[in-house]
Order: sequence, then C-alpha cells, then structure tokens
Amino acid sequence: MRLTMIGSGYVGLVSGACLADFGHDVVCVDKDEGKIAALKNGQIPIFEPGLDSLVASNAKIGRLSFTTDLSPAVEEADVIFIAVGTPSRRGDGHADLSYVYDAARSIAPRLKGFTVVVTKSTVPVGTGDEIEKIIRKTNPSADVAVVSNPEFLREGAAIDDFRHPDRIVVGLSDERARSVMTEVYRPLYLNQSPMVFTSRRTSELIKYAGNAFLAMKITFINEIADLCEQTGANVQEVARGIGLDKRIGPKFLNAGPGYGGSCFPKDTLALIKTAQDYGSPMRLIETTEAINTARKRSIARKIVNACGGDVSDRKIAILGLTFKPNTDDMRESPALTIVQALQDGGAQIAAYDPEGMANAKGMMENVEFGTDAYDVAKDADALVIVTEWNAFRAMDFSRLKQVMKTPLLVDLRNIYRKEEVRDEGFAYVGVGRPTEDYLSAVRLNLTASDIA
Repeated sequence: MRLTMIGSGYVGLVSGACLADFGHDVVCVDKDEGKIAALKNGQIPIFEPGLDSLVASNAKIGRLSFTTDLSPAVEEADVIFIAVGTPSRRGDGHADLSYVYDAARSIAPRLKGFTVVVTKSTVPVGTGDEIEKIIRKTNPSADVAVVSNPEFLREGAAIDDFRHPDRIVVGLSDERARSVMTEVYRPLYLNQSPMVFTSRRTSELIKYAGNAFLAMKITFINEIADLCEQTGANVQEVARGIGLDKRIGPKFLNAGPGYGGSCFPKDTLALIKTAQDYGSPMRLIETTEAINTARKRSIARKIVNACGGDVSDRKIAILGLTFKPNTDDMRESPALTIVQALQDGGAQIAAYDPEGMANAKGMMENVEFGTDAYDVAKDADALVIVTEWNAFRAMDFSRLKQVMKTPLLVDLRNIYRKEEVRDEGFAYVGVGRPTEDYLSAVRLNLTASDIA
C-alpha cells in the first residue's frame, strides 16, 4: 500500500519506519526542510534504540522516503496518517490542535480517489469529526474516510511496541475504511495482535483513558511509598504483593520522583479540560495531576533532608536527566524540577545523562555537565539517581567513595539494595524504603557522614 505520514517527529518517524518495514511504501512529509534534509542523509533527530538502522535499511531499498513536497505524497496515497504534535495549549491546558487542523486543511484540496485519512496524533474526543468537517468544507467532492488510530508507543521501546502491540485500536464511521486499515496492519496477524474496531470518538477516548489510568497508577504507588516511609513498610514488597493480583498487574508500580515525558503530563491535563467542558469532571485525574506536580518538589526536599536539611553551597551530583531511560526526551522530566528546587536551596549541580545532555543544556542553567558518573561525583556531597539508566546499575562504589566529599547515595529509583551500598561505606536513601538510622538522622538533623 502507498502510505503518507504527515509529520516526521517521534510518532511519525517511528510509525513510518515500521510500516515501511512491513512492506508498505511510505513517504514521510514535514515542513521542516532541515529535518527532511537530515533524514535523507541518514541523520535521526531523536534517540530511539534501533530506529537509525530501521530507517536506513528501508530508505536504502526505497520503501521509505522523506519530502517537503506535500502534493504528490497526498495525491498518490491510499492512506494518509496525521502524526503532528498536540502540545498543551498555553493558558488553559487544552490540547493544541492547530497543527492537526492545519494538516487537514493542507491535504484536503490534494485528495484524489478514495482515501483514508488517519489521525495518529493524540487528540481529544470529537477531533475526528472536526477533521472531517474541514476536509469536506475545503473539498466537497473528496471521497474520504476519517479514522482514529491512536499510537501506544513507549519511548525507548517504540519499535518493539509497534511490532508487537497489545492491541490496535481503529475508530471509524465509514465501513469502507475497515478493510483498508486491516490491510495496513495485516503483517501483525502473525503475532495475533488484536484489532479493536470501534467508533471514532470511542477510539479517541481510549488513548486518553489509557494514559490517565497509567498516570494514576504511578501516582498511587508514589503515595503508598510516602506512607511506607512513615510506617516502616517497604514499597517494593507492597508493589509486588499487589502486583501479583492479576486484576492489578505489576507494571507502573515502581515508586519514584513522578511521571514526566511527552504524553502523561499533557494527556492527563487535556482529559481534565475535556471532561470539564462536557460537564463531567474527572476528580481522580485532577488529583493525580496535582499530586504528580507537587511530588517533584517534595522529592527535592527529600534530597535536602538526606543532606542534613541544608544544601547551600553543597555540590549535588545528578545521574539521569531524561524522564525515563533509553530516550533523549527531556519534556516534563522530574529532573528539571528537582534540579531547580535544589538550586533554589543554594546547591551547586553537576549532572550526567547518557543521551539527554544535549537537550538538557538548553533547558537547565548553571549546571556543570560531566562525562560520566564518576566525573560528576568528584567532591560531591550527595549522588542522586533520578533516571534508571543501565549505566548506573553497576557502579564502582569504591571508586565513587574515593572521589566524593560525602559518601551519600539518594536512589530515587530503588535500583540498589541498601545493604550492598552500606557495605561500601555509603549512607543510602531510597524511596518508600525507610531505615531506622536514616529516620533518626533526619530527626537529629545529622549529616550523611554521621550515618555512613
């Protein structure tokens, strides 16, 4: 099939490359001439494991191409995917649909023959209806079916998610589009990936409901972690205990500094605003969003408490800046708030991230960026793991102790066991895993060296 992807960002590029790998002929269109030129030269603008080789191999055999010329890409397409950004709109938190609607206006006059227009972008309920109105107003003679087909890609594992999806959701009102979309995803039949056909509005809401539920699950375990710290319980064991219940499941039950990224923050906010507009407020999601926003600064206070209640003129080494590992995405990363809060308290920040520092340098001020964990740990009063990159899972604590001013590890992802770190002469602070000596130290306002 001939497929056109409008937008060559994260969703468009990953989806386009994977669909080309299925055997379709895919053209990715973008207004950004610099981005298209780079893609034609094999330069990938984002970090996603395996994406560079997937793009290169399919471009080499001619199944994947890139262009700024919209007309031929639209005129020759059987299916056109709209995969442009829908960031939070400034001022009110609604999803900014201007890019989506601009795409609809651009493709409408160029449509030829029966064409399926697919919304891949994350959009609020009713957006598909508006896209159809725009197309029919602009080009009344267009033979088009507008479909919702939300993406469920995890950054860092997007290619595997596309190839082995839990489900493929397709929302439509024109039954002619059913056979077309079935053919688009026919290669996934071998994996027995279920296709869920539903109404367009239902499909749009499935995406938001899914992200909101996962965000709520993360926020729930973070609140349980806080209670564990006050009661002496262990949040990891609580998470395992409840996660073995098949009705709950173990995923998204890792306590930490809160969720971030390009999806959960903006999608929960957009769902809140949509629900309010329809007179059906979602109190659970409103609370989830508020708790997550507050948690990032509360985690910074946790670091300050671990340092004895004062970080003025102290060097804090931060490991991990991206909102999750295996991506260079800094959007809404907890590290942004944590670093700012520590700087507000007078701390000097040194930081390292395996992939995110180029983006971080444009978003953080007065931060010393290092070459690895040991570089930023030099003369540090505390070492803080914010993102659980594999590079931080087997550090040499003897080496760290030699270079650090104070041997204190604040592990915000619980990737180490307290006992093994303590055996290396470090004070250890995790999340939802209090220790008697740490609690006593906080009460007595002792420093990390006092409890090491």
